[in-house]
Amino acid sequence: MFYHVCFVVPDIERAMDDLTRSVGAEWSGILEDSLGEWDYRLAFTRGGPPYIELVQGPEGSPWDSTLGARCHHLGYWTEDVTASSARLSEAGFDQEFSACPLGRPYTYHKVESLGVDLEMMDASRQPRFVASWDPGAPHMPAFDAAPAFDAAPAFDAAPAFDAAPAPGAAPAPDLP
Repeated sequence: MFYHVCFVVPDIERAMDDLTRSVGAEWSGILEDSLGEWDYRLAFTRGGPPYIELVQGPEGSPWDSTLGARCHHLGYWTEDVTASSARLSEAGFDQEFSACPLGRPYTYHKVESLGVDLEMMDASRQPRFVASWDPGAPHMPAFDAAPAFDAAPAFDAAPAFDAAPAPGAAPAPDLP
């Protein structure tokens, strides 16, 4: 399941304040942590999913804030990080980073058409995530949980926005 969108930011306090003032975002506070040689700061909104994650990271890290504010990744829970990562790589979405060798069960895969990564986070981390960031939040299923994940496109062509409404439905308003 898609559960968050992450933005890398050069000033986490300013970004939190901007989102609070503009859309009323509520935060669980800032966590200062490290991964390998990198010290970084992160925060999540409350009240998801979906959540907003902000990360302020050092130069050379996967969350290099010296490159400016940007959308970094879309986060998904997965039952099997290794299998999901392999499937994404085989489908042409190159692995940008794996935290697995550093003791954290997640990977990033680049989706060039969107300009962002997909984060595959092991679902076993979910209870800790919820307890830390949004106590009482509902369970979020992994995107690859049963029924079996099918890599075939799961969408149908949408009707044109100006298509006739279904019988009994109100007509769509005129758009400028």
